[in-house]
Amino acid sequence: MPELLPPTVAVHRSFLAGMTEFQAEGRGAADDQSMIGAEIRAYRDSWHNPEVFAEYTAWLRAQALEESPRPPTHVPSTTLWWVDGDAYLGRLAIRHRLNDSLRELGGHIGYDVRPSARLRGHATAMLAAALPIAEALGIDSVLVTCDVDNVGSRRVIESNGGVFDDERSGKLRFWVPTAPVGSAR
Repeated sequence: MPELLPPTVAVHRSFLAGMTEFQAEGRGAADDQSMIGAEIRAYRDSWHNPEVFAEYTAWLRAQALEESPRPPTHVPSTTLWWVDGDAYLGRLAIRHRLNDSLRELGGHIGYDVRPSARLRGHATAMLAAALPIAEALGIDSVLVTCDVDNVGSRRVIESNGGVFDDERSGKLRFWVPTAPVGSAR
């Protein structure tokens, strides 16, 4: 059964296959401003090396720490991978707080499911599994955004209790409670 795990070298081979799938659909191109796009551009030529991949996974895990170096426009972020055994199925990032850019377009949580694993409920399950983690980080309600034309992602967000807020710059913005309705804090 799939689960959210910190980035791990145990899924190296499957991760590489997943990144190849993302690249085949255009991810990593110069105009891809997503986290996964930036990482493909930075690592695609070296991820195959086990030592570089181990450094990459350690770097991703360290990004959750406040003191880790990061660009001034980035906030601490917990990256988790959706894994089933040794199969990498996708990734999810929980940004610990919002800056102006994230408040406008990016939100607290972003996720990607590799193309060959789509349309199987993985994104919905990933987001559901991330909500208690966001709550443990002190986030009562997460902002999750999607492109206006991304009907699948909108359904994922709404299936997890997302309440539509507004549309900005071609993005739909939803607030998703991190605790089940009626739960005591």
